[in-house]
Amino acid sequence: MIIVIAPENDIPNELELLKDLFESGLKYYHFRKPHKSLTEHHLFLDQIPERFYQYIVPHYYHELTPLYQLKGVHLQEQMRWDQRDNLELYTKEYQDQGFTVSSSYHHPEELEGEFVNFDYHLLSPVFSSISKKGYEGKGFDVNNISKKIVGMGGVNANTVKATLQLGYTGVGVLGGIWNSNNPLLSFQAIKEQFSHPI
Repeated sequence: MIIVIAPENDIPNELELLKDLFESGLKYYHFRKPHKSLTEHHLFLDQIPERFYQYIVPHYYHELTPLYQLKGVHLQEQMRWDQRDNLELYTKEYQDQGFTVSSSYHHPEELEGEFVNFDYHLLSPVFSSISKKGYEGKGFDVNNISKKIVGMGGVNANTVKATLQLGYTGVGVLGGIWNSNNPLLSFQAIKEQFSHPI
């Protein structure tokens, strides 16, 4: 699986680029816009063709998921801690409706010990981040963890194979797409490397 994370701040032609990514085969778009209000989240989604809603996973305002019939919900690390006493129930409520539930981690040990049955887990930073300067990669090897783990941090077409060799079942991309000169070509190159890792 290839996950594209939204740029934190809007970029020129973002909606057009996003539609191009969906048309090119993007199946997991993590809608992470921490500075947008609920109203702004609605406005953003309303500009996306409904046929692409099935690929969108919001990080904020999870109530949007059943409302728009999105793909699922994502719990960032802080929200997972905040929900700890209610986490299993919260997760199950969405999964029982057919939505995916995922969460973010920064330490393999914490992920390995997670008792909640998330559909997949984001772990970062695998390599030094493209979008966050000074965010050094840790090269986490997860071959011995029997969970669906998506590697993030420094992922682009050049690091996909190395990420998969470390045991990840997917890659999460932010800077490798949005900081490139051509986000669509970058996605297609990542997709090609992911499809033919050997």
